[in-house]
Order: sequence, then structure tokens, then C-alpha cells
Amino acid sequence: EVQLAESGGALVQPGGSLTLSCEAPSADSYEEFCMAWFRHVPPKEREGVAAINNGLATLYVDSVKGRFTISRDNAKKTMTLQMNNLKSEDTGTYYCAARPRCWARASLRASDFTVWGQGTQVTVSS
Repeated sequence: EVQLAESGGALVQPGGSLTLSCEAPSADSYEEFCMAWFRHVPPKEREGVAAINNGLATLYVDSVKGRFTISRDNAKKTMTLQMNNLKSEDTGTYYCAARPRCWARASLRASDFTVWGQGTQVTVSS
């Protein structure tokens, strides 16, 4: 069973930077996974933030383009989200999501992912 573990969430001031990581040490054929980051701020619905497929194509929600960068290291079975110039509206619980054996385009639809992490809290506030 694939398990995902996020880390890196913290309290940061507006304009600051933060790096989130998602590890999947138990994943077989991790290089075939499609991966993504979502964030959730109740009562809003979960929102796709950034995605990367097994061909390293990336996709971002408009609100983070130019500020966030998603990447993956297949050898380490790790995905990273580099977040720069953070804004208060970036606050939320960030979840890592995966879809094994995926050869699709990068996607920000939650229904496309079958494995989810427990989440890590990001708070942007002065």
C-alpha cells in the first residue's frame, strides 16, 4: 500500500518562502506516478495547486503561477513544492496526492488521484 508523508508546513510572513516535501518510500514504480499538491481551507472545497506527471509536465492553478514550482526526484521517491512570495491567501492545509500507473496529462482534479497524505499546515501571516 502506497503511503504519502508531507512535511515542511510552517508559519511564514507574507513575501516569505517555504518548501513542502512529499515522500513515498513504499511506492513501487514511483516514476510511473502522477503527483499533485492540493490545499484546503474550510469551508471552501479542496483546490488543486500544482501537478506533475511522469513525463515531468507541470500544471499550476493561475493564482500560484510564477511563485510556486513543483518538482520530483524519482530516485528519492519525493515530490517538492517550492513556494515563493507567499500571500495570506496561500494559507491552508496542503495535501500531497498520487495516482499510481499513470500516463495521463498533469491534472488538478482531485478525483484523478487515489492516494492522499495527511496534510501539512501552511499559515501566511504577519
